[in-house]
Amino acid sequence: MKRAKFLGLLFITFSVGFLLGIAGGAPKDRGGEDDYKYFRLFTDVFKVVKENYVENVSTKDLIYGALSGMMKSLDPFSAFFTPEQYREFKEETEGEFGGVGIEISMEKGRPVVVSPIEGTPAYKAGIKPGDIIIEINGEDTSNMMLTDVVQKIRGKPGTKVNLTIIRKGSDKPLKFELERSLIKIESVRWTKIDDVGYIRLVQFNDGAGDQMEKAIKSLLSQNIKGLILDLRNDPGGLLTEAVNVAELFIPEGKLIVYTKSRDGEINKYFSKRKPIVPEDMPLVVLINKGSASASEIVTGALQDYKRAVIVGEKSYGKASVQNIMPLEDGSAIKLTVAYYYTPFGRLIHKKGITPDVQVSMDEKEEEKLQETIRQKRMQGDHQKLILLPELDPQLRKAIEIIHKGQAIKKAA
Repeated sequence: MKRAKFLGLLFITFSVGFLLGIAGGAPKDRGGEDDYKYFRLFTDVFKVVKENYVENVSTKDLIYGALSGMMKSLDPFSAFFTPEQYREFKEETEGEFGGVGIEISMEKGRPVVVSPIEGTPAYKAGIKPGDIIIEINGEDTSNMMLTDVVQKIRGKPGTKVNLTIIRKGSDKPLKFELERSLIKIESVRWTKIDDVGYIRLVQFNDGAGDQMEKAIKSLLSQNIKGLILDLRNDPGGLLTEAVNVAELFIPEGKLIVYTKSRDGEINKYFSKRKPIVPEDMPLVVLINKGSASASEIVTGALQDYKRAVIVGEKSYGKASVQNIMPLEDGSAIKLTVAYYYTPFGRLIHKKGITPDVQVSMDEKEEEKLQETIRQKRMQGDHQKLILLPELDPQLRKAIEIIHKGQAIKKAA
C-alpha cells in the first residue's frame, strides 16, 4: 500500500512540475531515457484531447484509459483495475463471483482461454484451453484490454453472454450462448479409485492449502496405497497457497520456490512444516497445457526433488509474479515484479514443465471424455467427481504408475 501511494505521489509530483514549468535537471530512467520529456508529451496530448475532442470527456476516463494502456504495454498479466474491476478481482480471489467460469490470458492482442473451471457454464458448454475469443456479444475483441474482456463476460447470474471462438482444428468459428451463474470455486475435491487416493485442485485461491490438507487427511485415513494430484486445467492463483500446498509433500526446511526481481532481489520460500504425506507413498501429479502459474510452482518443486512422477502434457509456462498495488481512489494495478524459479533454478516461463511420463490426449479423446462426464451429470449422477480411467489415458497411466510403485515396494 505504501509503495502504491508513493507511485501515485511520484506521478502527481512530476505532473505538477511540468504544468508549473519547473526547470531543473531532467531525470533519466535506468535505460537512459529522459522521463520529463515523455511526461511532457503525455500532458501535451492530454491537454489537446481535453480541449479539442469532438465530445466532452472526463479526466478520470482519460487517465484510467492511459493507465490501462500502460499496463497492457508491459505483458499479458499486468493490468489496471478500476474500483469496480478491483472489487470483482478480490471476489474471484476469495472464490466467488458471477460469470461463466473461464481463466483468460492475452496472446497477440486476443483473449485466449487458459482453462475452463470444472462444473461452470463454460466447462459444461465445452469451451477448451487454447480457445481464442474473437467476439463477446458480437463485439470484436481485437486489442481489447484483458480487464475489459473479463468485465464484459462477467455479470449477474441468470443473464446471458455470447462468445464467438476460434478453435484449432475447426474450419469455422464456434458460437456459444452461456448463461452466467454464481461461480463459487470449490478448490479441492477428492475421492478414491480402489486403493488409490485422488485429489483434484481446481484453483489456488484463498484457503486452498487448508482444503488440500483436509483432503489428504481424509484419504490417508482410508488406507490408500498411493496418491494422484490432478492439476490439469488449473490456471494457478496465489503464490502463498502454492507454497502451502507444496509443503504438504516436501520435507521441512526445503526450498519450494524463489523469485527474482529486475534488480536481482531474491525472495526464497521454504517448507515450514513436516509433510503430512508419508515420504514413501507413491505420488503422481497430472498436468496439461491448462496447468499454469501456481500449478507449475508445485509441479516444479515436486519434480526437482523427485518426490512425484509428473504425467501428462507440457504445462502452460507462466513463471511471472504479479503484485497487487491498491491506489487511493479504490483502483489498483496488478504489476509483474519478478520471475519465479523452481528449487533447482529452472525458469519455465514460456517453456512450461515437461512431464516425466508424457501422455497426450488428442482432441477427439478429450471431447469424448468431457462429453461422457457431462452426460453422466445430466442423467442425475451428481457425485462430487466423475472419473473415467477407461476414457482418460493420463489418469489411467497415473493409476498404473502407483500400482507399480506399490508392487516394487512390496517386492523390496
